[in-house]
Amino acid sequence: MSAFLSEYIKFIALYFKSKDVVVFNGLVGLGTMVGQTAYNILAFQCPCLPKKNYLYGLTAIGVPALALFVIGVMLNQNTWDIVSECRSRRCRKLSLTAAFALLGSIVGRAIVAPVTWTVISLLRGEAYVCAFSEFMNPSSLDNFFLTTPSPEIMARFPCKDIPAPFTNHTVEVERQLKYESQLLGWLLVGIISLTVFVLLCLKNCFSPLGYQQEAYWSKYCSSEQALFQRTAEVHAKYHAAENVKSFFGFVALESQEKQLLANCKGIRSEIPRLEWNRVTGVYMYRETDETPIYSRLHKWAMYTSEHDC
Repeated sequence: MSAFLSEYIKFIALYFKSKDVVVFNGLVGLGTMVGQTAYNILAFQCPCLPKKNYLYGLTAIGVPALALFVIGVMLNQNTWDIVSECRSRRCRKLSLTAAFALLGSIVGRAIVAPVTWTVISLLRGEAYVCAFSEFMNPSSLDNFFLTTPSPEIMARFPCKDIPAPFTNHTVEVERQLKYESQLLGWLLVGIISLTVFVLLCLKNCFSPLGYQQEAYWSKYCSSEQALFQRTAEVHAKYHAAENVKSFFGFVALESQEKQLLANCKGIRSEIPRLEWNRVTGVYMYRETDETPIYSRLHKWAMYTSEHDC
């Protein structure tokens, strides 16, 4: 039984590893949904005043979404790859295909959280009810008011702080506005889903790679990036230990760290800045055969071999 559970856990881990992008986007969406729900419950307070309702409601929907988008762009490594490429090489070697792929990757990752926030806000409807209550036309509802209320009174409907003659119509006004809000939310979901599908179709149609080849390069790039980060961490730790030892005469390492650093044979004592610049920047396409050079180290190896020749 324990062996079966162990194999099952390994299978689940491998599945999530192979679907890391989907799982990551799902976790981002779930976290955003929880945060948006908590904000509506704990912090959202409609001012229930004309002109202020509109600004407050749209701000509650749009500003957090914009902030999440900017944060998503900032946390994406491809953003800084483009910055490094433009800084060091003025984007001379950045092909149109690579630029489109990078921008698509950046926007695709960064847009998950803001879209989730916007959709959940519209489906819940509180912000929309607050923003558009004062603009609602009461005559659009059957048997509603004998006397048309002013915008000041309509703006107070989200807080249910209204004069007695209009108290019985609070639920009907809220129902109508939430209907509009949820309709917009589902339309947004449908439009985004269709857009993503069309973009994926265009990506596969215009890509010079086959599906299996692109999947292979994606796995290779992910593996190389993980190995690069782990090796860079060990390399930095090795030189930090050497510097600390030269200052104190000894270095306090754990047994696992001693064994790890003892295996670092042939380690380069210094990596020139020029070589760091060669592995910094965006992924390119070779103009001769359109073979994708996704690997940073592959770019560096090709450059040095051509330079030596």
